[in-house]
Amino acid sequence: MDVIPAIDVRGGRSRVVYWPGAAAGTGTPSDRPEVIAERFVAQGARVLHIVDVDGAQQARPANLEAVGAVASRVAVPLQVAGGLEEADHVRLAFAAGATRVVLSVAIVERPAALRDCLAVAGDWLAIGLDPRPERLAAFPWKRPAVPTLDALVEEVVALGVRRLVLSHGGASPDPTLLTGLAARHDVDVLVAGGAADLDAVRKLRDAGVAGLILGEALLSGAIDFPRALELAA
Repeated sequence: MDVIPAIDVRGGRSRVVYWPGAAAGTGTPSDRPEVIAERFVAQGARVLHIVDVDGAQQARPANLEAVGAVASRVAVPLQVAGGLEEADHVRLAFAAGATRVVLSVAIVERPAALRDCLAVAGDWLAIGLDPRPERLAAFPWKRPAVPTLDALVEEVVALGVRRLVLSHGGASPDPTLLTGLAARHDVDVLVAGGAADLDAVRKLRDAGVAGLILGEALLSGAIDFPRALELAA
């Protein structure tokens, strides 16, 4: 399982200052995405996840300069999420230095746009889903009934999606649900957040999750990144 550091970018800067030595008064804090990225790669990161917070709010890429700055400083795959709504948005993200993209669940309601995005990104495209039933029900679906998580996954897999990013909004992921999902569908499952300690990292590894995306937990030092990498191996 990959442990993937996430950097939420707003206005070109990291939304959370990276300062894992804050409690001990050691180290130098930084909110520059490229500096944070370099530090994580130096510790062993094999993939980085960059969230364009402004882009997600504006429904278009808004922090591609930050993506480019990171790409110019590290030689690992960059997975970019936020504001990617069209095939041209995906092209812009790739041009900036992204190697993987994550689209929001809204793309499921636009299958033609999803096919166009898949034509650009192929297997390097993922769709972000919140697996909690109440969150699925709250989404403004344009269809007669709210789809179940399994039905939704089956639908996007049939269209060619091979990677999912499941966000739990800080809630603890259900390992049984994750194991079953990966077993029933030909798809890589990545979990975003929801792991508050190393024991949670271990449980997700045992559940067969392909990747664990962690932001503030790593940026704040709440979870030790090198130790998480060891447990995930």
